Amino acid sequence: MKSLAEFVMRGRFQALLLVVAGAGSLMFCWISAAVIALVTLRKGTAQGAWLLLWALLPAGVLLYAFGDSGPLTLLLGTMLLAAVLRETVSLSLALLCSVVVGVGTGLVLIAFGGEFLQQVVTIFSDFLAQLEQQVSSQSEQNVVLARPTAVQVAGLMGAGNAAVSVLCLLLGRYWQAALYNPSGFGDEFRQLRFAPAIAGVLALIAVGVASLGVEYRTWAVIGVMPLNFAGLALVHARVKARGQGTGWLTGFYLAWLLFDPVKMMVVFAAIADSWFDFRQRWQQPPDTN
Repeated sequence: MKSLAEFVMRGRFQALLLVVAGAGSLMFCWISAAVIALVTLRKGTAQGAWLLLWALLPAGVLLYAFGDSGPLTLLLGTMLLAAVLRETVSLSLALLCSVVVGVGTGLVLIAFGGEFLQQVVTIFSDFLAQLEQQVSSQSEQNVVLARPTAVQVAGLMGAGNAAVSVLCLLLGRYWQAALYNPSGFGDEFRQLRFAPAIAGVLALIAVGVASLGVEYRTWAVIGVMPLNFAGLALVHARVKARGQGTGWLTGFYLAWLLFDPVKMMVVFAAIADSWFDFRQRWQQPPDTN
């Protein structure tokens, strides 16, 4: 991956070639987004915006031909986060903007992508219908699964775009550090945390949105997106402080991906850390008295 970043930074033509090629692919648009983040962080918002304009052409073709707005929203979301990070030099503030990216993506889909949302809802419904038949035939009981609504799908896709935009931003930041400041990204990410007021507001917003009904719970996930990444940063800081290896992190991420309670624990840990600053406690020397 470092060699890819080196290729991008050789010149404008190399970066443009990679960005346009990736933006024209449903599978590799995340590479284009990360390249735009890298160029924005290293060379400035104007250079990143120039690349973005060219990348919007193939992404727009995908939207027109297949109705898939994913690459387009990913490119725009990552560019916004990278521009905020470039101008403020604050990773926490950039991650807060992921809430704007997620909500904006969901609202745009509801306003302009109604037909696309209905197609996705139909795909989910057909899959659940097949699953109901299989389970019912095996258990000899009539099993009925709840069908998703267009609002739920829009929130889910908004949360997904916010998460991937953050990951593309972090990849671009990692590339920048690997080329110009080795180990700088790790130190920056492990220090990620939010002030108690911000963490509290995010949590209250998520709880309030979730209380509106089942179909809004996917939207609540957007509200705690920054806290999720702050909690993951706290885990990395703990592993670093205890000198644990990558094997422990691998096991943790597998558990995080598979079990929802682990995701909730990560969010709660981030909220608690905003109040108690666990990193400072871990760095304190043990009491020898």
